[in-house]
Amino acid sequence: MNIVSVAARNVLRNKGRTALTVVGAAVAILAFVLLRTVLAAWNVAADYAAKDRIATRHKVSFVISLPKRYIDTVREVPGIKEASFANWFGAKDPKDANNFFASIAVESKTFFKVFDEMVVPPADLERWQTDRKGAILGDVLAQKLGVKVGDKVTLSGTIYPGDWQFEVSGIYTATRKSVDRSQFLFHWDYLNDSLPEARRDQIGWIMARIDDPERSASISAAIDKIFDEKDVQTASMSERAMNLSFMAMMSAVLTALDIVSIIILVIMTMILGNTIAMGVRERTLEYGVLRALGFEPRHVGIFILGEALTIGLLAGVVGLAISYPIVELGLGRFLEENMGGMFPYFRIEPKTMVTAVLLAVGLALSAAAIPAYQASKLSVTNALRRVA
Repeated sequence: MNIVSVAARNVLRNKGRTALTVVGAAVAILAFVLLRTVLAAWNVAADYAAKDRIATRHKVSFVISLPKRYIDTVREVPGIKEASFANWFGAKDPKDANNFFASIAVESKTFFKVFDEMVVPPADLERWQTDRKGAILGDVLAQKLGVKVGDKVTLSGTIYPGDWQFEVSGIYTATRKSVDRSQFLFHWDYLNDSLPEARRDQIGWIMARIDDPERSASISAAIDKIFDEKDVQTASMSERAMNLSFMAMMSAVLTALDIVSIIILVIMTMILGNTIAMGVRERTLEYGVLRALGFEPRHVGIFILGEALTIGLLAGVVGLAISYPIVELGLGRFLEENMGGMFPYFRIEPKTMVTAVLLAVGLALSAAAIPAYQASKLSVTNALRRVA
């Protein structure tokens, strides 16, 4: 047995106060883990973006369409291996209008070549190619809708009004964290052929695989230069750059989350510091007795820091224990199912867990530093004059 182990046991002398302190700090850890997980999940799309894929959209805005003939021009640009296109469909589940998911009309022959991280069983893919009303769903969306291959699905159009009938041809899984597994994909031809003549042959954006990721910027510039002389200009960029452009719209929110996470750590430090300072004041007489028995000032400091270490470690472990079911199993599953476009992969990262525990311990020790120093400098005479 040593001074640190005795100090750890001493934490339980006031069980009520210790429990409240640990719970309060654990809640702060929970909030910290939640905010850091949100920030990490928000960056997943950019962090795991394909390096050999670029995207082309309307120069003014993503929501403005491009002429379909642009895809043929893009395919002729040197360095382009494969290209595809898609349209945002924006339909809803008539059974639950609040159930949001991405519904997209895609060029069926090339889409899964460009997005090879979206894995569809060969038999399902072949079935889809021959079914004009066929649809491919992400595994998360299929589970949420309670559908399987062969089931009929009806969506209510918003941008394209009416009831649209589909049959589930297949279900895709993902091999990359950045993939939204709650997408509803169907044939662009089905959409285009169903539209009035004036609305036909328009596409939302173009995606292309390139032969050399190092040439991403130059190939993007070459595409845009071709269309500079056209009526409709384009903006081409790497997949990572495009994802970052979406994130930039939320930069103020992300900055606010960073600031809030720092404030939470300050609050946790104050909670721990208050508890430790109270304990030091109550045990001043005991510390004086220890000094009278021959313990050195550093022993008193170690005693106080040992208590702080124990409280910080308990707070970190308890905070993680409540974070996992709330953040990952609860909120994480909800966001992946309902906001997969923004949060395709919402998990507590190992480095976040380690950081949370280290911060809890580090901040507890920091909060105890001043009380420990003051107690170690207290003279034996003054300490023994105090009444516990």
